Amino acid sequence: MRSAILGFVAGAFWLQNCATLPSTRLQAACALAALLVLLLVRAYGHGRAGMPTHVGVRAGATLLAGVLSGYAWAALLAQAALTPHLAPQDEGRDLAVVGVVESLPYVFEQGVRFNFRVERALEPGLELPPHLALAWYAADASRGGGRRSADSRPVPALRPGERWQLTLRLQRPHGNANPGGFDYEAWLLEQGLRATGYVRAGPGREDADNRRLDAFVPSAGAIVERVRALLRARILHALAGKTYAPVIVALVIGDQRGIGQSDWQMFNRTGIGHLISISGLHITMIAGLAALGVSALWRRSFFTGLQLPLRLPAQKVAALAGAGTALAYVLLAGFGVPAQRTLYMLAVVALALWTGRSAAVSHVLCCALGIVVLLDPWAVLWPGFWLSFGAVAILLYAGHGRIGPAARALGASLIGVGRTQWAVTAGMVPLSMLLFAQVSLVSPLANAIAIPLVSFVVTPLALAGSLLPDPLCGWLLHLAHAAVAALAALLAALSNWPAAVWRAPAPSWWVFGFALAGTLWLLAPRGWPLRWTGVLAWLPLLLAAPDTPERGDVRVTAFDVGQGMALLVETAGHRLLYDTGPGYAPGSDAGSRVILPYLRKRGIVSLDGMVISHADADHSGGAPALLAELDVGWLASSLGDGHPALQAARRPLRCMAGQQWTWDGVRFTMLHPPAASYLDAGLKTNARSCVLRIDDGRHPLLLAGDIEAAQEAALVAAAAGALRADVLLAPHHGSGTSSSPDFLQAVAPEVGVFQVGWRNRYRHPKAQVYARYGELGVARLRTDELGALTLDFGAEVQSSGYRMAHARYWYSH
Repeated sequence: MRSAILGFVAGAFWLQNCATLPSTRLQAACALAALLVLLLVRAYGHGRAGMPTHVGVRAGATLLAGVLSGYAWAALLAQAALTPHLAPQDEGRDLAVVGVVESLPYVFEQGVRFNFRVERALEPGLELPPHLALAWYAADASRGGGRRSADSRPVPALRPGERWQLTLRLQRPHGNANPGGFDYEAWLLEQGLRATGYVRAGPGREDADNRRLDAFVPSAGAIVERVRALLRARILHALAGKTYAPVIVALVIGDQRGIGQSDWQMFNRTGIGHLISISGLHITMIAGLAALGVSALWRRSFFTGLQLPLRLPAQKVAALAGAGTALAYVLLAGFGVPAQRTLYMLAVVALALWTGRSAAVSHVLCCALGIVVLLDPWAVLWPGFWLSFGAVAILLYAGHGRIGPAARALGASLIGVGRTQWAVTAGMVPLSMLLFAQVSLVSPLANAIAIPLVSFVVTPLALAGSLLPDPLCGWLLHLAHAAVAALAALLAALSNWPAAVWRAPAPSWWVFGFALAGTLWLLAPRGWPLRWTGVLAWLPLLLAAPDTPERGDVRVTAFDVGQGMALLVETAGHRLLYDTGPGYAPGSDAGSRVILPYLRKRGIVSLDGMVISHADADHSGGAPALLAELDVGWLASSLGDGHPALQAARRPLRCMAGQQWTWDGVRFTMLHPPAASYLDAGLKTNARSCVLRIDDGRHPLLLAGDIEAAQEAALVAAAAGALRADVLLAPHHGSGTSSSPDFLQAVAPEVGVFQVGWRNRYRHPKAQVYARYGELGVARLRTDELGALTLDFGAEVQSSGYRMAHARYWYSH
């Protein structure tokens, strides 16, 4: 059974890494082949003469059957999930819809986000996906907010289960596509959300366009979400103004969206991020308490004299109570993978107890693994899946066959806990490097303190406080918050230690496999020869250096940051970031969401220089997060005095025409702005964009920021010959005020790069400008269509888009 389940998971993982879905015929062929293999294994599990066949052959055949069935099953569910879709002609137009709020709404500064279950469209013949991801902005402007005006209407308070009539603007699922970044499109597919959009609510619109029709539409999901909403509101009311109130919310109902980016950075650097939710340990603890309580009452027949244990054994009742409590708690937690894993393991144990069968722990873990992937084949895409099951597997391996007599002395107990923590910490090193390209060195100490405090103090207090009446509610929640605040103070000190985290490039599969084998050797039972040599297998994992271009070559990565600019320029020994992308929302920007994950994946911890072309938020929004996290040698910009980026920079400089430097045989020249432009206070920020030319002696590159036609004309008049470049970053994202014919003729690019957001509100690049590049024979590369772009400047310029190099079947839908 274990081989079949592991194969099933491998098959699902295989499918999720495919560029296209298999045909229906191929899916059926895989399923039939899997069935045939299983029948053969069953029929010939023992030879014709009764001699058992080789165990390895049976296990291999069962594994193969699992792979084929997992592949076919995941493909079947993927095909079904992709079937509902939004027609292209329905994107971007007003659609009147009636439906129900089906998720716990998340309130943020600009408005509220929620999932919406469509009941009907008011336009005859209009077909919409059944589930939508929506935002309702308080500001006039759509998507991403905008400038609030006097007649802007506030967003009404939304609650799960309410029926609303809304006027929406929708688009098909689309997210930024970058190496090391979060795959928003895959997440939407997993959640069954086949369109995203926003509520049309602005000045001049009728109130009847968006109105509540019913206060509550009963359903099982609505009841669960309404309870979660009530508990969240209760906690936030009791802890109004408290810094770590969102952490208490996460521990009670699993909603982590209110936790700030800086807090997440602290939790991740100290390795305790797994505790800031409803974890498997919390669920097991609560289920165990429920089982013990029910068992004690059942043994005493609830003090009624009915002799209930004679009718049904107390162990079975306790198992049922524990599993039921776990189910209720997991529903409260939002059904995350760690919670699912614990629920299914407890359910398998309870089922074994009821049926009178013994269940090995490895069988229980594999059953839980199989159920998770059976119900959600996309779970294999997320780090939480591998961390959750990987940690339990390591514990089983490290403790297998090594259980001695129970430790009675406190010292012996602490030694046992320490060994367990050591096993988990060491065992997760290869997986942490593969998934995050970093390992927390302070994690053992942080977890030794945080695990008992959060599990046995904070979580029980938070749960009791959220359920008990006032004034007990407030007292207990404040105690829980005080404990979290004390823990956070300690974690902050550990996180601020410069050596708190070890970083290296994400490993290749062979390096990961070698390190994993060494880890298993290291954690082998006592008496295994030379166990300590397992650490040597970590050396290729931990000591790898980021890859770099050859001397004289250049590599440029144009990130898919939405509507904004951000490019990483690399030579053999230096790195420069040109612009930092936009800010998306308070605490969320391209620096933390896109660029830092990419740099971490590459093992890059410092930049030699940073250029911020000008002050517009779509170019400078990610700078604070990057400057806080990275060692940046200098910052050249046209930013005004007092800008936060200048205050955070170690060595701020003004970019001015005429500045030059050479790195590894590659010349960098600043062409704009002239020094005199800083004396003109009325000059637009776009007009003062830093224009940088990078020349490797073969294929020059021109980064033009947001200059417009007037600045282009000035550059052509001043030094037309110096503008020549094989690759041009389209000025101002291809706006109608840039890329003038004279400028394009002076540059004469062979490749034009357009960093633009998908269906952006500015409609960049403008159709006439985009066509102008095409008429000149320029190859046009767009980040909204291709994802992050990588351009390698060697003997030739070679380009690749992330959506093509990392093609997945959901990208084409």
